[in-house]
Amino acid sequence: MLIERLWPDNRLRNFHYLVACGETGEALAIDPLDWKLVLDAAKARGWTITQIVSTHEHADHTAGNAALKAATGARVMAHAGAASKIGGIDRGLAAGDVIRVGRTVELECLDTPGHTMSHVCLLSHTDAPALFSGDTLFNAGAGNCHGGGHPEALYETFATQLSRLSDATRLYAGHDYLVNNLRFTLDREPGNASAAQLLESTAPRAAPDMPVTTLGEEKTFNTFFRLQNPQVIARLRERFPDLAVAPTAKDVFLRLRELRNSW
Repeated sequence: MLIERLWPDNRLRNFHYLVACGETGEALAIDPLDWKLVLDAAKARGWTITQIVSTHEHADHTAGNAALKAATGARVMAHAGAASKIGGIDRGLAAGDVIRVGRTVELECLDTPGHTMSHVCLLSHTDAPALFSGDTLFNAGAGNCHGGGHPEALYETFATQLSRLSDATRLYAGHDYLVNNLRFTLDREPGNASAAQLLESTAPRAAPDMPVTTLGEEKTFNTFFRLQNPQVIARLRERFPDLAVAPTAKDVFLRLRELRNSW
């Protein structure tokens, strides 16, 4: 499986992805807002875009679909529940569906509500697994729920799906918010050495040079995976005195998401 992460340098800090089969050169485009950038990148590598996936219905992930489809003839796919909102969908996706790219690539669809209620993440069936997480999970952070989502659903997605994936899974998120997310972690957990070290190394970097993290690494510096950390809980109780002394993981997650909304 060949992966190309593309940086359109827009104000929303999107990432776009091409996932290609090394044998056939067939490629899948994921969230190709800047469709010309995606198309040019595929052509430069000798790849043919045959499929497009929108992880969810927000325009910064779907607005390039029609033009890229017109240029390539690619089939467009998205969560079945988002198909009517997006329009032009050739295949509605559900949990457990598999997207095949060429002869060597298989991506399993995970139904991951929270950021929106019709969101898919794509998990590769490879020795070194990869997760294309859209706006559900960011490097060192979690998606917001302002645009049609729900924080309780996002917690369930983290607790019952994302946290159970292999620690070796590489995380390819829909936006670059790494530096700011690390600063949020350190605001909540000032003693987090992993977050401090990564922030020091990444703060001077341009977005295209940001590292691809693994879920094992995320569990050391992403505060939304660190729900039982005593310092996280203690500092949350300073902001939310009604939070229980021994809160549930769900309560901690929801208060962190609430705090992050205005941080």
